[in-house]
Amino acid sequence: MAKPASNTRQSRVVPLRKGTTIEMVRLTCPDSAQALKIAESFGTAVIDSDGIRDLHERLISETADALSEGLGERAMQIHLQRIVGAFVGSAHGAGQFYNKAVTEARDATAKAANDARDEDRDGPVGYDSAATRKREFAADMGIQAHALRMAAEGVVAAYKHIVGESWKPFDRPVENPGHSVDRKAAETQMSVFD
Repeated sequence: MAKPASNTRQSRVVPLRKGTTIEMVRLTCPDSAQALKIAESFGTAVIDSDGIRDLHERLISETADALSEGLGERAMQIHLQRIVGAFVGSAHGAGQFYNKAVTEARDATAKAANDARDEDRDGPVGYDSAATRKREFAADMGIQAHALRMAAEGVVAAYKHIVGESWKPFDRPVENPGHSVDRKAAETQMSVFD
């Protein structure tokens, strides 16, 4: 008995690798109020959040102005898409690192509070405890993540002003290394037996 011919056209859904959004940055990086609280608590420099944001917004606007005669509208959009994506990705990475540092600082502080643990006790006079160093490191990472968040906020605002629409990350198709040429050839060959 012969099988009916199968339809060789198959609908394929291509999975997409989701890009980092500005909302993800806002969730991982400290805002201005939290950055100020960190700076005051740890005695670090208070950064000019609005100044960083405004500077980066102007930077992208001036870059677009300089390129406007050489790039068409779509080319400008693609170029700015990539630049903004780099800023947003950098800020998100810093925010993730900051959150990891906070978790480690909390763990070290909780361990140091346990009177039964000798290894977490303060060291010799003049040296900070491991928990103190981790808290200070987390504070530094928080200020850095906030600064990068403000830079990302600035370039996202510039993108909207220049392009006329909100920036969205480019979602790339997921590369599937399992589908090599040999595997595709084998699938094609095996399909003749259906």
